[in-house]
Parts: sequence; C-alpha cells; structure tokens
Amino acid sequence: KRIEQAIKELGYQPNIIARSLKQKKTMTIGVIVANILHVFSTQVIRAIEDYCNERDFHVIICNAEDNPEKEKNYINMLRAKQVDGIIAFPTGGNIDLYKKLIEGNYPLVFMDRLVSEISVDAVLLDNEKAADLAVSEFVKRGYRRIAMVTPPVDKNVTPRIERISGFKKSLKKHNLEYDPDYTVSGVINKIQPKLDKLFELQEQPDALLAINDRVLFEVLKYTKKNGINIPKDLAVIGIDDVSFASFYYPALTTIAQPTFEMGKKAAELLLNKIFKKTENEETKVYRFEPKLIVRSSC
Repeated sequence: KRIEQAIKELGYQPNIIARSLKQKKTMTIGVIVANILHVFSTQVIRAIEDYCNERDFHVIICNAEDNPEKEKNYINMLRAKQVDGIIAFPTGGNIDLYKKLIEGNYPLVFMDRLVSEISVDAVLLDNEKAADLAVSEFVKRGYRRIAMVTPPVDKNVTPRIERISGFKKSLKKHNLEYDPDYTVSGVINKIQPKLDKLFELQEQPDALLAINDRVLFEVLKYTKKNGINIPKDLAVIGIDDVSFASFYYPALTTIAQPTFEMGKKAAELLLNKIFKKTENEETKVYRFEPKLIVRSSC
C-alpha cells in the first residue's frame, strides 16, 4: 500500500525500455497487412489486438499495400524497434529477408497467404471450398452460366489462386464447362469497363461470384448503374461477409470467413513462439472452414 501511495503521489510511469531490457521482451508485436482496406484485414487485426491486449501485448499495424518495398521497410522498422514477433500477410517479394528471420529463430506467422519457398506456420481459409460453396449454391438454384470477378491474378496472392482453382473444379464437378469469357479480372478501378464486355456477350451470365469484398462493391455499383436486377437478372454471391450484406436490398448471399477465429489463432501461434512453447515442432498450415450465408441475392 505504501508503494501504491508513492506511485500515486509521484506520478510514476514505468520505463518500458528498462523493463524490456530486464525481461528481454518488448511485449510488442508487429502486424504487416497486405491491404488494410479489406474487411477481412480489419477484422483479423481486431482479433489479434484483442488477444494480445488480454496478455498485455501491444500491436503495431503496418499497411504494405501489396508493395514488397514497403513490406521490406516495415520489417526492418519493426526489427529496429525490437518487436518480439511479426504476423505478416506476405507479398511474396521478400523471400531472402523472411528466410533470414527464420534462420535466426525469429517468431513469425503468415496470415492469409503462403510463400512456397518459406516454411512457416500460416493461417488461411479453405479457399477452394469457399468457391465450391458458391458454385454449388448457384447450381442448386438452377443457374448454369456462372461468371467470376477477381482482382488481377497474382501467384503471390494465395486466396485468389485457390479460389479460382476451386471455381474451376466446382464447375467440372457439376458438369459445367469453364468459359474464360465469363472470368473478369482486373485492378479495382478498371473492373467496370470489363463488366461492360461481360454483359455485351450474346449469352450473358445468369450468376456471378465476386471473389472478395472490394470486387463485390464494384459489381453492386455496376448492377445499380445499369439497372440489372438482383437476383431476377443476375444472381450474386460474394466471398467475405461484408457488414452491409444483411440490410442491402436485396440482402446478399455471402461466403463468410471466420475472421476472428483466424486472427486469434495467428496471435496464439505467435505468442507461443515468443514464449518458446512450440520449439522444434514442424511448421503447419491451419485451414479454417468457410460458411455459406444464404440471403436473397441468389
């Protein structure tokens, strides 16, 4: 009680640097996200922060914007600040740097993406199953001309590659032929003109899968601008359960990711590494199950 009284009277603040020197930990981790604009990213960050806060860890958030140079700078900055570990949505462009971290036994976890040259624990959605859930729901409701809209196909962005693969496999499973003309791929600000070409086809699609939340926004803007009725003219399903899905008109059928569970798992894995609870264990990819949320757009 005397110590508590002295702290109150003197306005004492602990010296974080001195404490970290004694404990050999800064009680801080870094999170490098590929694109903070994605709903998935912000929800995962919230889960990581919640988990860490309960354990007196601080979190530094960095937005790499899918830019390997920015990612590299952030890794170096976080290491200079002596953070105890990093959770990264890797761009795939800093393989040598990540290898050095692993060789130095630096605590590291990947989120949402894999890098084939690097063996590290990773947390991902079962992306192929997510696409299959969407295609199967379209087929179940009688749709056959199924299109897909995706950002640019980049081998380093695991979810895109896996969802496209799952889309093709699911079409084949349902005895439907994959038509490249029904795939729209492009940077976000160029998707609208490409949708024009899709709907100029003699046989227009009757269903459309938006591969992530940002693509879904473009699809919804396009259908509204062009008077395309959902689901009468076009059935729509989006991967990522966006916040407005339930009250948009019509309410949107989506494939939800268990974002909070995924974020919590990544934080748990990293803190276990920091406190050396998982020494000499083989690296593992943790896959989480997507969930179909049926509403009115399909």
